Amino acid sequence: MFVRVKALRKATRFRSYAVLACAAIALSVFPVTAFTQSKTDALAGIGNNLFPETTDVAPIFAPNIAPIFAPQSSFQDSTAANASASVEGTVLDRSGGSVPGAVVSLMHRDGTEFRAMVSADGVFNFTNVPAGSYFVTVNAKNFLPFKSAAFVVIAQQIYEVPNVSLTVATAITEVTVRPTEFIAAEQIKAAETQRLVGVIPNFYTSYIYDAAPLTTKQKFLLAARGTFDPVSLLGVGFAAGIEQASNTYAGYGQGFAGYSKRYAAKFADGRSSDFLTHAVFPSLLHQDPRYYYQGTGSIKSRLAHAVGSAFVTRTDSGLTAPNYSYVLGDMCSGALSNLYYPRANRGVSLVFSNAALGLAGRIGTNILREFSKPYTTNASGDGKP
Repeated sequence: MFVRVKALRKATRFRSYAVLACAAIALSVFPVTAFTQSKTDALAGIGNNLFPETTDVAPIFAPNIAPIFAPQSSFQDSTAANASASVEGTVLDRSGGSVPGAVVSLMHRDGTEFRAMVSADGVFNFTNVPAGSYFVTVNAKNFLPFKSAAFVVIAQQIYEVPNVSLTVATAITEVTVRPTEFIAAEQIKAAETQRLVGVIPNFYTSYIYDAAPLTTKQKFLLAARGTFDPVSLLGVGFAAGIEQASNTYAGYGQGFAGYSKRYAAKFADGRSSDFLTHAVFPSLLHQDPRYYYQGTGSIKSRLAHAVGSAFVTRTDSGLTAPNYSYVLGDMCSGALSNLYYPRANRGVSLVFSNAALGLAGRIGTNILREFSKPYTTNASGDGKP
């Protein structure tokens, strides 16, 4: 009986050593970190159960075996090596000179930006670039944008971008073209503020020597603006008063009735003359009704220009032509006056006398226009260049 118990105890101890040997081999293969302290305690408890009569199991379970770890520094070294490439180059112009201050961007092939920098003396250098496919864009003042061809960078490579050459940007001038009708409208608006000594209308003097031609509508509107100006109507009253005082056209009589007839006659003369010479015939004959201020040259040349403008005018196309508009307008206005002047004063002589008075008045007005700019408010332009 004692022999059997002893044999059984030897067999049990042999199996325990076999288990411990397998555990030692397993610990040498797998990291110690895979086993927690609780599992070690549990395994120690199992050993105690197997060997209730001994307490020297712990030294067997704690051999000085160095566990095998995958070192973290090896992964970091690999990443650093992968990002150890650099991309460099020089930004040049077509003549081969460097272009400092250019903004250089290193772009991933998918179009996302990796990094950007401003070139120093035209040189750029991107460091710590991971391996991959890239392209470079360059933007510089006064140059067209540049984009390189795609290129591949490998680890630990120094890649130089070839042919970074910029082209000078062509200056782009934006020109806004406006119809001459709008330009003429602006010029008319400015002319309607011109007044001699700040009172007398001076709308038909153009201080802009190359003024835009007027449309038919603009000619009629300007004629209406000038002939119905309050100051012009006061001038009609003043002229009728002079005729009343000198008993001109005696057939009108005297008193309030005579003055009223003279005022009406002068009003009709002025309005018909203004519309015929400034709107009707200029529209039909395509002539410009304005007086063009010369402003340069001798007094004699300026005087000749003022007198000659009563006989010669400018067409809508900018050519020079006889001033038929003034001559025909004054003649037709004189003919219309035969409808309302006293019967004793009617006839062909009235037509020519009114035309002559209109022509003389126009010459005198032109001379005043040529030499009155210093006394005219809002006079814009310098005349003939």
